[in-house]
Amino acid sequence: MKVSELKEKNLGELNDKLAELQKNQFDLRMAKGNGQLTKNHMLTEVRRDIARVKTIIRQSEIESKAGNK
Repeated sequence: MKVSELKEKNLGELNDKLAELQKNQFDLRMAKGNGQLTKNHMLTEVRRDIARVKTIIRQSEIESKAGNK
């Protein structure tokens, strides 16, 4: 997932994407615990995508606060 794609989305879409990624991360962790996960790199990718989405959400919050002053 690219940052440029995330910056084009509004706050509601970002929150939906964050919830989807967190559910995906949970599913991957359960699969790993059961020994069914064969693509271990997916855990790292999902974790980084979650961080990207949270960063964009926080940046938009800061920009909106700066605009209100």
